[in-house]
Amino acid sequence: MLFRKSPKPKRAATLLFMCGSLCAGTVAGTPRATAAGQQPPAQVSAAARPVGTIKSISGNTIILVTDAGSEVTVQMQDATKFVQIAPGQKDLKEATPIQLADLQTGDRVLVRGTLAGDGKSVVATSIIAMKKADIADKQSREREEWQKHGTGGLVSSVDAANNTINVSMPSFDEKKSIAIHLSKDTVLRRYAPDSVKFDDAKPAPLDQIKPGDQLRARGTRNADGTEFTADEIVSGTFRNIAGSISSLDASAGTITVQDLVSKKSITVKITAESQLRKLSQPMAQRIAASLKGTPPDAPAGTPASSGTAAPSGNPRPGGSGGMARSGGARTGDLQQMISRMPAATLAELQKGDAVMIVATEGGPNGASTAITLLAGVEPILEASPKSSASTILSPWSLSTGGGEAATP
Repeated sequence: MLFRKSPKPKRAATLLFMCGSLCAGTVAGTPRATAAGQQPPAQVSAAARPVGTIKSISGNTIILVTDAGSEVTVQMQDATKFVQIAPGQKDLKEATPIQLADLQTGDRVLVRGTLAGDGKSVVATSIIAMKKADIADKQSREREEWQKHGTGGLVSSVDAANNTINVSMPSFDEKKSIAIHLSKDTVLRRYAPDSVKFDDAKPAPLDQIKPGDQLRARGTRNADGTEFTADEIVSGTFRNIAGSISSLDASAGTITVQDLVSKKSITVKITAESQLRKLSQPMAQRIAASLKGTPPDAPAGTPASSGTAAPSGNPRPGGSGGMARSGGARTGDLQQMISRMPAATLAELQKGDAVMIVATEGGPNGASTAITLLAGVEPILEASPKSSASTILSPWSLSTGGGEAATP
């Protein structure tokens, strides 16, 4: 999603809220003084504009979970005004008046008001809302846009002088690369080091992108696919882990993996935002065969490698969104294939299972959180060099966390 700073300071709080409706960062503040010293300190401290998601509604009271994770009690008055805006709407003139009864749990709201005497609750003068269903619909459209007009891979080099990023695109047929060109209008964002959410990606300059980073771009490619003009880019530094599970702690939501490359035990946190998938044995064997450069020897009864889709419209293993090749055809988009697979759960994993993981770089405490975990990969790890096995998963690190987030 493309966020730009508003050229109209008076509507700054409104536009910040609209960004916050699709982002997980905190958006809160107080009215600005028109000049230094003109606004009494007491008024500044009493003002409140929390932004978050409605947890519950009881009578004239809303419990709001802010983007910082804290809970705020919002008290309604007879004079409180309620309006609804659509995601991306940039002017309150287009807002629709609503009533308190129109609000539901899961809706996003910006509350304008003052702190109550207890210093813990907010007395609302107005509430600007975005409906949960509208946000989900917009996110769905954006995901489709990223899939149709996106590309990605590992950064091999950055040419700041020519505003070009060269990206290596993982492929089972052959190594491919693409030159991604930036313009003055290209939006650059970067993943937070301790977050699995695409929505946590923040604006960042080109000089923060380094070789080895994972990158996804949305824009337009040229006829032969070797160059790409980017409208938006999101990048980040991630950990690629490949190995076998040595222990699991379901209550803590963690797994420990014996990494093939470092030979060290790495503990990774699994959250609700983590994307877990498990390959079927036939699909894993076809991928392994592709890595070896030999024709896949699929067991009898498995779907043919014809590129056709299942009747439901979702690709079968080996279908158009999968690994199949027909007559040496180009490998399908790995990100789309993985995003269409059924979700797995931590309970389905067992000690000794082979997994490939893309995880966050980790925050100050060094802990990593899984963005994508792919199980059932024993044939793949056997077929690929240990030094590069985990990088096969690279494009999937920027796909939808938990299958529902607004991610490319």
